[in-house]
Amino acid sequence: MKSINTKDYTIFLNTECYPAINKHLTKYNYSKIFILVDENTHDCCLPKFLSNLETELDIEIIEIESGEINKNIETCSGVWNALSELNADRKSLLINLGGGVITDLGGFVASTFKRGIDYINVPTTLLAMVDASIGGKNGVDLGHLKNQIGVVNPGKMVLVDTSFLSTLPENQIRSGLAEMLKHGLIYSKEYWNKFHLDKELDTKKLDELIYESIEIKKTIVEQDPFENNLRKTLNYGHTLGHAIESYYLSNTSKTPLLHGEAIAIGMILATYISTKLTGFSKAECSQIKETILHVFGQPKVLEVDYTPIIELLKFDKKNEHGKINFVLLKQIGDTKINCQVENNLIVESFNYYNS
Repeated sequence: MKSINTKDYTIFLNTECYPAINKHLTKYNYSKIFILVDENTHDCCLPKFLSNLETELDIEIIEIESGEINKNIETCSGVWNALSELNADRKSLLINLGGGVITDLGGFVASTFKRGIDYINVPTTLLAMVDASIGGKNGVDLGHLKNQIGVVNPGKMVLVDTSFLSTLPENQIRSGLAEMLKHGLIYSKEYWNKFHLDKELDTKKLDELIYESIEIKKTIVEQDPFENNLRKTLNYGHTLGHAIESYYLSNTSKTPLLHGEAIAIGMILATYISTKLTGFSKAECSQIKETILHVFGQPKVLEVDYTPIIELLKFDKKNEHGKINFVLLKQIGDTKINCQVENNLIVESFNYYNS
């Protein structure tokens, strides 16, 4: 697969990954390499990654606990301290080997340690390959509120080795599919139809779909790197999706949802709201719901949960001047940003989802 060039860095795929990083390590005079992992990528991905590195530099491994619940400032503090104790300096390199938690948190740690050191993302989950590791957004949660603290600062490169996907359970693959479905809905009906018309995806096609999804996100981000306009479309389904994710994470009576599982619900809600506010086709709304439910099933959102989820919307990072902003669809591939939605319509959308 050909590499994908952005303004600030290059995304290398599969066979291009390791020659690219080895050339980079030869070119740059790093003092030391640090690799950030969690317990899963330490066991499942690190051995292969290290076996493909060609360097005489000292390599230190820093391990954190997996899961969104650990994507916080306390974990950052632990990594900053580890870097200090292991004598990291401004010429050190941090390689983030893992899913979205690792790439989000690792990028933030690198961007702030000694006012910034180089980092490279090596995403190992589908979600991280098509979304979290692309675009330079780094950050952590504030309590259970998603992505409240962070910076926009691209790494030196992204290495997408899709062989790491074989280490994932099925629910983690599904979680990444949510972002790919979103890319089709907001940008390309042709791409959406590859999921809608062929619900039983041939895994051999997955690399091609990943490549196209990365290109879509890259194209959007390059036109609006700091999310002033077009990049906001990438938040389709995320306003309510993040609130649902946070609510299920903080409520001990609930089984936490993966990011993609919550975003899948959020996209159905946003699509229904679109039929009421932007004239989006009700027939296509039904098709979208059917396609998403085919992939994700239909976890129920109880009526008693509606109000506390809606309350969490006020913390959404996309809010401006006290207004909660939604991204809605005018048609597949055409969006409208900065839409305000009344609470009664949000409740109606939950009822539609549960029906």
